[in-house]
Amino acid sequence: MIRGLVKYVDTRSGGAPFIRKALRYVFPDHWSFLLGEAALYCFVLLVATGIYLTFFFDDSRSTTVYHGTYKPLDGQTMSRAYESVVHLSWDVKAGLLMRQTHHWAANVFVALIVLHLLRVFFTGAFRKPRDSTYLLGIGMLAIALIEGYAGYSLADDLLSGMGLAIGYSVAMSIPVVGAYLAQLIWDGPFPGTAAFWPRLYIAHVLIFPILIGLLLGLHLLLVASRHHTQFKQSEKETERNVVGVPTFPGQTPRSLGLMLAVFGIVFLLGGLVQINPIWLWGPYHVGWGTNGAEPDWYLGWLIGALGVVPAFDVTIGHYTLVPNPFWGGALFPLVVLGTLAIWPWAERKVTGDHAFHNLLERPRDNPLRTALGLAIVTWVFLIFMSGSADRVTVLFGLDYTQQIWAYRVLVWVIPLLVFFVTRRVCRELLAGEVAEEIRHEAEAAPVD
Repeated sequence: MIRGLVKYVDTRSGGAPFIRKALRYVFPDHWSFLLGEAALYCFVLLVATGIYLTFFFDDSRSTTVYHGTYKPLDGQTMSRAYESVVHLSWDVKAGLLMRQTHHWAANVFVALIVLHLLRVFFTGAFRKPRDSTYLLGIGMLAIALIEGYAGYSLADDLLSGMGLAIGYSVAMSIPVVGAYLAQLIWDGPFPGTAAFWPRLYIAHVLIFPILIGLLLGLHLLLVASRHHTQFKQSEKETERNVVGVPTFPGQTPRSLGLMLAVFGIVFLLGGLVQINPIWLWGPYHVGWGTNGAEPDWYLGWLIGALGVVPAFDVTIGHYTLVPNPFWGGALFPLVVLGTLAIWPWAERKVTGDHAFHNLLERPRDNPLRTALGLAIVTWVFLIFMSGSADRVTVLFGLDYTQQIWAYRVLVWVIPLLVFFVTRRVCRELLAGEVAEEIRHEAEAAPVD
């Protein structure tokens, strides 16, 4: 029966050679390559749970009075968007599970992209001919950050409203075009007109997912066409072959197992670990503020940058050319993502290495790249940590201003120390390997 089915499909589509080639495609046998696959399955879970949530969400900021299960909010005036999310969380069967699973999947998705990016960077997997594949990954990360921000902003609770107010300020701070950009997005001064919410909703559920899906599909197509990179673990791995397991029966069951594991772990997080309890924050009002509510982790580095940059504007006479929010909210992420994007070409220019590479490097094999990369990671991480200064003040009583000034010094001193220490460690490890090889050769040499 199977043979007949295969013959039927092949005679009508001519797909047998393609299927045979796909089944024989070889995947390197190393755990770090599963990070990208896990991110893919998180995206699939995001789409699936997002479709479920669209049946219950109302993208309207028109006001209503809440009368539902959650009594502390009973009788309060709120937007229909916020009311629909509260209703979804408290009155829809499995609604809270799906909403929290969707939220956790977004957090894990971005985390896996970052980990995958670090693996690619520190092993040199971005080198020719995979620089375009790497650039697509940077684009996916940037869009995923915007998509996550748009997603949690839709609830119209006090946390998301404050986040949108910050985003509006950052958009307005962009020189020359900022006011026009904010006008285009919000359709007027903050908090915007009634048209803003449907725009944000369509961007979150349609435009950004399609963009991520297209970039992801093109990314996977380039990976398949150029084949996977691999670590040199024995004499079998060379620049001209790929050693590993075939698609079937080796990689397929392994990948299906990873998919089920990702789904299971994220659903467990959604069911057991509370995230973004919007009913505690309450509906948004331009004159209200809250404490104890923090944005998703992947926005922490931007919150930290807004706080750690000293308060100064670039002015000409009475005209403010560059307002302060621009430095941390717009320029900082552009510098980080831009540096990552141009790195393959910059490294190629500096080293003069224009050859094709299919074998990966260990981080110690390239001390300069590893030292610079780790210094940049440390720089971003310290700025990320500075975003928690307000919580440290509340929990431990440490002075907020003193913390910020400490971070303003540490973000420049610590990365420099990390650079020199990392470069020295890598060089010493390489020197130790060379000395070990010389010793082995001396021991193996015949004695006259």
